[in-house]
Amino acid sequence: MKSDVMPGPATLPGADDAPARPAASGTGGDGRDRARPAPARRDRAARSRRRWGRGALVALLVVLSVPFVFPTWWMATSSLKPMSEILRAVPTPWPQDPSFAAYGEVFRLQPFAQQYWNSLYIAVVVTVGTILVASMAGYAFARIRFPGANALFLLVLVGLLVPSEVTIVPLFRMVNSLGLIDTHWPLVVIPILGAPSVLATFIMRQFFLGLPGELEEAGRMDGLGRWGIFWRIAFPLSRSAISAVAIFTFLKSWNLYLEPIVYLSSKDRFTLPQALTQYVDAYGGPMWNVQLAATTLTVLPVLAVFLVAQKQFVQGLAHTGLK
Repeated sequence: MKSDVMPGPATLPGADDAPARPAASGTGGDGRDRARPAPARRDRAARSRRRWGRGALVALLVVLSVPFVFPTWWMATSSLKPMSEILRAVPTPWPQDPSFAAYGEVFRLQPFAQQYWNSLYIAVVVTVGTILVASMAGYAFARIRFPGANALFLLVLVGLLVPSEVTIVPLFRMVNSLGLIDTHWPLVVIPILGAPSVLATFIMRQFFLGLPGELEEAGRMDGLGRWGIFWRIAFPLSRSAISAVAIFTFLKSWNLYLEPIVYLSSKDRFTLPQALTQYVDAYGGPMWNVQLAATTLTVLPVLAVFLVAQKQFVQGLAHTGLK
């Protein structure tokens, strides 16, 4: 007699012969996904490549910086050497017997402290005056519409094409007629009002051209006139351009050489570039260790100014469109 009970799954035909399904990739016996190692390995490889690339770039920059850093290193270390060691056929990278005697000779042979002060205060006064004059001129060319503005600006830019050697003779005759020879007035007034301030005017104009006009409209609604808009709105916003102008102007005035030679004749009125040429021996030969010591002292303010304001310097160049 036939049974009425249906066969279970184990008794179905072919149930024992069915192949087992393989477990899904990355799945354990408990059904949870395991961490896949392939993305982690790729991330580690990418980080390793970035580290190697960054290291190679740093090594390349170090090699490229050697021609620029080595003269400064040689200047500073040679100021600690005697003359005999400086003039050796095979130079030494570091002084064998370091001595600061040359730095004492710098102040003994000349009024170097007074000359240092001369260069410092002239550079500061010229920088401040140039910033004021160039910012006002740049704002006028950028934001004020008047007849002949473009033609006048092109005429101002011509000052960049005229070398200072071309105008030094007529300027000397003018200064001599005013009785200002052997004074610092020509070194202050001429750079502020003359051709050296043309580049500063161009930088400030390029910055003020990018200011939104809505700022001026807001200032007029608050009752400000043209001078108030410039002094309270435009000028405070131009810090990056002012920083670039300050560095350019300070370096140019600090390194000025031709004009002091023409206008100055007293040692106590010399500026540093002119004073550096006066350290010679009885036969007119240069005293290299003393000159290098004085030059090292001269370079320190320039490095300090650039290290402090290099960020503003780069931002000023970016905003003015210079490359």
